[in-house]
Amino acid sequence: MEQKNILKGVLFVGAGAAVYGMLATFVKLAYADKSDSGIGFTTAEVTTSQFALGILFTALLVWINGKSKIQKPSPTSKEIKSLIIAGTSTGLTSIFYYLSVKFIPVSIAIVLLMQTVWIGVALEALLRKQKPSTAKLLAIAVVLFGTLLATKAFEAQDIPDWRGLVLGFLAACSFTTTMFTANSIATGAASEKRSFWMLIGGACMVFPFALATQSTPFNFEIFYTWGIILALFGTVIPPILLNKGFPLTGIGLGSIVASLELPVSVLMAFFLLNESVSGFQWLGIILILIAVVLINRKAKLG
Repeated sequence: MEQKNILKGVLFVGAGAAVYGMLATFVKLAYADKSDSGIGFTTAEVTTSQFALGILFTALLVWINGKSKIQKPSPTSKEIKSLIIAGTSTGLTSIFYYLSVKFIPVSIAIVLLMQTVWIGVALEALLRKQKPSTAKLLAIAVVLFGTLLATKAFEAQDIPDWRGLVLGFLAACSFTTTMFTANSIATGAASEKRSFWMLIGGACMVFPFALATQSTPFNFEIFYTWGIILALFGTVIPPILLNKGFPLTGIGLGSIVASLELPVSVLMAFFLLNESVSGFQWLGIILILIAVVLINRKAKLG
């Protein structure tokens, strides 16, 4: 039974990571969609529609599951406050990540987001005041070298825009915070209820950002075009699948499986956006995936 549950968890985490890996490509396509206005959708329009529709869809799931005879407990009022605060980092991740793909290719932005591998180790060491193991330090070195390859640092004639690199790294920092907080708050509550309150927290970051940065009339066409796709692939399906899967796999094994997001994102950008990916970039991506396994090498299957 335990092995069966672990396999189920692997499938949930893998599916969630693969779906989330498609997201940046859809954002890039939304930017390029001229729509009726004659200009592409803005970051403010993309993030606003994603979170507004995400909250609506998740609230609908909560209502539907509320009719079920088998009920999981709801988070307490204290846990709800914690989930909302944790969710602010989800909103920041979307803002930073979506801004980064305006300046750099998706294949590079996702590599920067995967820096959560070593940022998480560093944060864990800081909070627990415990020196990382030799294996983890080696894995961090592998990640950093792989990142240099994957972001074309050794190809001087094609250095990515520094603004995209900074924004991508900030997205990784906020995403690390999301992972740490989301896996420790109200873990016994229904996944869709946890996702709902975290989305509320994310909206607290996204909506003010949209108001402050939108310089043209808001194009509400986004809500019935790309907004639906972005909400499903960014704020509804992945969080629910990951919240279902991680308790079954554990953080170690779950992190290995979640790294599936990296190759999926690169392949999506390659096929749908026609982004070129060099041999050095593929080597860097493979090294980062190896590092994820190294860091979580003690994860057990039973």
